Amino acid sequence: MSQYSDLEKAINTMVTQFHSASGDKSGTLKVDEFKNLLGSQMPNLVKFGSDQGLGDILSKMGVGEGEGISFKHFWSLIQQVATSQHGLLKDQFGGSSCSCILL
Repeated sequence: MSQYSDLEKAINTMVTQFHSASGDKSGTLKVDEFKNLLGSQMPNLVKFGSDQGLGDILSKMGVGEGEGISFKHFWSLIQQVATSQHGLLKDQFGGSSCSCILL
């Protein structure tokens, strides 16, 4: 049996938590469910502090007014956070530029 990497475990956790957070099992999250998910799983990376900050995050994810948060929306946030963290780490450690392609 193969051992999962920390990254694979983290991705599995985020996917599992997203699907567990939906109270109505529709496959989408309500804003409060989404806010609770971020607070429990990404408290240090995603700080919105206010409803305006949360609104900005939802807008960047492509979530329309009154729309549920789909997994596609959620995954776009994960990509944004990962890209941001990559940039911070690259700057912090003076790493070479990356040729990675993010889909």
